[in-house]
Amino acid sequence: MNKGIVKRGGNKNLLKRLGRRLLVGVAGVFLLFLLLNRLFPLPDRIEYSTIVVDNKGEVIHAFLTHDQQWRMKTGLNEISPLLRKIIVEKEDRYFYYHPGVNPLAMLRALGRNILRMRRTSGASTITMQVARALEPKRRTYWNKLVEVFRAFQLEWKYSKDEILQLYLNKVPYGGNIQGVKSASILYFSKNPDHLSLAEITALSVIPNRPSTLVIGEHNDRIVAERNKWLRRWAREKVFTSKEIEDALAEPLVATRGVVPALIPHLALKLKKGGGDIIHTTIDLNTQLKIEKLVKDYSRTLALSNIRNAAVIVLDNQTHRVVSYVGSADFHDSADGGQVNGAAAVRQPGSTLKPLLYGLCIDAGLLTPKMTITDVPVNFEGYAPENYDQKFNGYVTMDYALGHSLNIPAVKSLRALGKDVLIRKLALCGFRQVDKDRNKLGLSMILGGCGATLEEMTGLYSVFANEGRWVRPVYTTDDTAGGVETAGGVETAASATLRNGWRPKSGVIPAGGSGGADGQDGQDGQDGQGGSGGQRGAGGQRILSPAATFMINDILSKVNRPDFPVNWTSTVHLPKIAWKTGTSYGRRDAWSIGYNKRFTVGVWVGNFSGVGVPELSGANVATPLLFTVFNTIDYDDDGSWFSQPADCDIRMVCTETGLPPAEFCSHLVTDYFIPLVSPTRKCDNMQEVFVSPDEKMSYCRMCLPESGYKKKLYKVVPPEMRDYYIANKMAYTPIPPHNPMCEKVFLEGGPAVISPANGSEYLINRKDPEPLQLRCRVGNDVGKVYWYINDRFYKAGDAGTREFFIPTEGPVKISCTDDKGRNRNVWIRVKYVNL
Repeated sequence: MNKGIVKRGGNKNLLKRLGRRLLVGVAGVFLLFLLLNRLFPLPDRIEYSTIVVDNKGEVIHAFLTHDQQWRMKTGLNEISPLLRKIIVEKEDRYFYYHPGVNPLAMLRALGRNILRMRRTSGASTITMQVARALEPKRRTYWNKLVEVFRAFQLEWKYSKDEILQLYLNKVPYGGNIQGVKSASILYFSKNPDHLSLAEITALSVIPNRPSTLVIGEHNDRIVAERNKWLRRWAREKVFTSKEIEDALAEPLVATRGVVPALIPHLALKLKKGGGDIIHTTIDLNTQLKIEKLVKDYSRTLALSNIRNAAVIVLDNQTHRVVSYVGSADFHDSADGGQVNGAAAVRQPGSTLKPLLYGLCIDAGLLTPKMTITDVPVNFEGYAPENYDQKFNGYVTMDYALGHSLNIPAVKSLRALGKDVLIRKLALCGFRQVDKDRNKLGLSMILGGCGATLEEMTGLYSVFANEGRWVRPVYTTDDTAGGVETAGGVETAASATLRNGWRPKSGVIPAGGSGGADGQDGQDGQDGQGGSGGQRGAGGQRILSPAATFMINDILSKVNRPDFPVNWTSTVHLPKIAWKTGTSYGRRDAWSIGYNKRFTVGVWVGNFSGVGVPELSGANVATPLLFTVFNTIDYDDDGSWFSQPADCDIRMVCTETGLPPAEFCSHLVTDYFIPLVSPTRKCDNMQEVFVSPDEKMSYCRMCLPESGYKKKLYKVVPPEMRDYYIANKMAYTPIPPHNPMCEKVFLEGGPAVISPANGSEYLINRKDPEPLQLRCRVGNDVGKVYWYINDRFYKAGDAGTREFFIPTEGPVKISCTDDKGRNRNVWIRVKYVNL
């Protein structure tokens, strides 16, 4: 009995020792695996073909890998249950149960190979096939052992579904086609999750013999192999008899097609940002329609030597770009079709004027009915002219914008300050403007700066979004004003910085801190803080809703000179607001329009930069803009922008656009912003004391006790006085002041406009030409006196132009009016041999 007890105790000790040894062995093997895994990491870096998909997930463009393979990545969401079931049933039915290696299958295969003295069957699991695809090697026993180790590494690192995804992405289909998605696109023109049972089975048999089973060449063989597997699955009850019957009856007529190459310009642009699958916001149906419109329209312009056009369509509700056409024909190498006209920096012409006037409204400088003088001006040597080289005298702001007058725009920019406009454009992502901020002058409002169609279209969406700028979205990974990242939402500012650019001013577009004018920061009413990454209500405040509404009202009027003369299809044209622009030298024609649904930007011209006399925004770009709107918004419901709460209406004088004074008799309604717009009374008329014969005026200091009367005179500024004289227009000047008056007049002195103060003049030594003396004076000035270097030169009537030949070196020029008011300017003269 004691021996039995001893024997049982010995067996227990033996089992314990064996268990401990087994445990130590397993732990040793596991530690060895971890060490080898560290020393020989898994070579699982796969270069995929970059594919571009539309807003419905359909492939619309793709690029070859560096090794010239079509290796499109199949996402986990594209692996349908049917595709997963077929691949697992055919290749490795125990895939979800083994650790990467199926020992029973290996023993079975080894036995068969030994019995038949040759390799008759393999035991590679899906995981082992992935390992072999990642690291191709000759078939040897050592390499098989390495393959087993790599399979364990795969199982250690990835889930089963991820391993299946790797298999479907690397499986060969002959030629340069790898992966089920590449095969699905090239052979069946559809995504893998849309394949039928027969199509998936046909694809599944090809990797076994990719060189002898080629779709399009050996379809009969492929059908035979396919049907063999289908019948086998019918016997094993893998699928229902009805499913098998339908799959057997399905013909295989597929051939190798071509990879879609749509939206080439945008695809190339987005490819630079990296990524295997780029989910764009492009609506393919809209894209194809607009591509055809642009191509057909450009063909009609070819006779005028106008060869190219670009169009961008932006959805104002989602801020997504739904169409992007970079040129008339990407494949037209003769006319530079591969140039991306939507991203090219061009001169914007007059297209920045709406933003300028909106900023002036917000700054309290203007309202739509306020008047501006459209007369010749000279700003330190810069003398802008209107498009038609004519002048209009007094014009209202809405007239100046509707008729795209240049001189009122330059005057408005000078009053506002160009730095304010530059800062706002930098906030809206205008890179070239921000880069050149120190070089830009007043001419920028007439197109003297650089901008792209992408930037301009995004800018005009501000007017459709109550004055907010939200960065246009090109991919569905992007949100309105921000990019989805692993940590949440990346603001437009950080996305911009990530792409290698930030405004020089330190201003961050969307979500940055505020600027000096109090409107460059995020509007606190949104509750957005500083993110700017929310859809719809988010974004960067550029204009107030009131200023935006006023600009929309002006730009939506059709009785304008930039309405195309040859446009006849206005019956179905939805209501839009639009602005045109033509660059210097007629190199660029712009027309950008918007309504509540869409913002459309159109550029027309030549990529070579050659100007064309017939090129203009009104007659060349706008017809295409109208055609695009007719196509994408034909059934528009007619809704328009409503008057915001911060916009009110008041009566103003028609002469100045200011609140009426007691002498104002002609009034008109005008929009204004309470507590912002000018509140000073109209000063258009002035009551003057004059002699009974109206030949002399008096001030209160020299007013006689009797023998005078009161009379109203229109206040005419000096530049308008010159305009009236030059155009021989009658006006009633204020009579000369009493010469016996002893009052000293300090204000309203003459303004010397020629020569320009601070300028240097080069004069031909052999044939010197005289310089012109010209000034502007008030309505009450009759005579002026000129002095050169403090020596009297000549006296003349106000408005008379005098001439003189200066001496070399610095020259002081003084002008004194008949009230004793004086103005000095300095110039430098240098004589040269010409």
